[in-house]
Amino acid sequence: MENKENILMKKYDVGRLLGQGSFAKVYYGRNLKTGQSVAIKVIDKEKVLKIGLVNQTKREISVMGLIKHENIIQFYEVMATKTKIFFVMEYAKGGELFHKVSMGKLKEDIARKYFQQLICAVYFCHRRGVYHRDLKPENLLLDENGNLKVSDFGLNALSKSKRRDGLLHTTCGTPAYVAPEVISRKGYDGAKADIWSCGVILFVMLAGYLPFHDSNVIEMYRKISMAEYKCPHWFPPEARRLLSRILDSNPHTRISIDRIMENVWFRKGLNSNYARTQVGDTEKPPVETDEVLGSSCCETRPKKKMEFARPLSLNAFDIISLSTGFDLSGLFVDDDQRDEVQFTSAKPASHIMSKLEEIAYHLKLKVKKKDEESMRLEMSKEGRNGNLTVDVEIFEITSSFHYVEVKKRDGDTMEYRKMLKRNIKPALKEIVWAWQGEQHQ
Repeated sequence: MENKENILMKKYDVGRLLGQGSFAKVYYGRNLKTGQSVAIKVIDKEKVLKIGLVNQTKREISVMGLIKHENIIQFYEVMATKTKIFFVMEYAKGGELFHKVSMGKLKEDIARKYFQQLICAVYFCHRRGVYHRDLKPENLLLDENGNLKVSDFGLNALSKSKRRDGLLHTTCGTPAYVAPEVISRKGYDGAKADIWSCGVILFVMLAGYLPFHDSNVIEMYRKISMAEYKCPHWFPPEARRLLSRILDSNPHTRISIDRIMENVWFRKGLNSNYARTQVGDTEKPPVETDEVLGSSCCETRPKKKMEFARPLSLNAFDIISLSTGFDLSGLFVDDDQRDEVQFTSAKPASHIMSKLEEIAYHLKLKVKKKDEESMRLEMSKEGRNGNLTVDVEIFEITSSFHYVEVKKRDGDTMEYRKMLKRNIKPALKEIVWAWQGEQHQ
């Protein structure tokens, strides 16, 4: 019989503590309806606000809702109270890979299996413009069958985060696993930085210790910057050569993830389906089967017959329908204070902008375009609380899939909601894939 104090939202029985960080704790949980085991990450909302991690938390939720893969921890839903935020995720019974490697080096075939699964998951993310940026054994979990699961996207970056030079500029990650260019603070390619971290993880699995380690952090950074490491004698020659290509201090000459997947040592034990679908042309139609690498690597793909047509390249976005569980605005403001809505669209950004300009013309709103992906709509006639002003921003998820935020900047909230309900939403119907917080019909 459950203790009522341990029941979350009448849906989950919350059990033992699995782990904790600076502002979050993770508990074991059980779905009361299905009996399924889950992991529940509990975040203190006050700490998130105080430390200034609101955007990071929202980004983690958004990204976890976009990626569904065999080797990535599945994100089920997010809930919130006035003081807490709850992430409900897949429970990995096997714990952290860190515990395995802390006991010593792994056998070559086991280390290769984990590396294959890691690369497969990272490749999947990169193809969707998502970079993890904190890959390390502590963030790699194992399920009950010993399969690897990438977790903790708290430091992830979407391709939208890139500056005009195409590079990311936030220094983050765990020092021993971080790429030289990240340390240099000159901007870096998120994909190449993730590849470096994967190389460090491979070294750790095969050696049982870090390639770059020193009690003096500055000296450790020097070793990382120079890619100064030494492989132990038991490393297979093929693995040594692959590591030398991955742990290349120059990101421009560092091996790409596609080349890693073509490597002879990496490919041992992989079936032909994997080679055709994961290394080949990404524009080819998906294979019929869901599993392209058995339990090692699999990408969820749509069935041939669908009840409705999904946008191109949406085969991995099974949970992008943005149900109430992914309505991020409610995490930090009460329902009656919401001044923004979001929707997804399979139309190009230019088409979305044109449609919004058309709506503005009919509503006699002034249009101020900030750039190709954002605009401001302003009512010329002053309302009860000044001129109603609405900001619109478009975020690219893939080249054919966009996430749009419509937010009231100034003016009367009731006027905004009335215009949204009666005019804007109906007029956008033909380009909207799904409104956030509503089930797709």
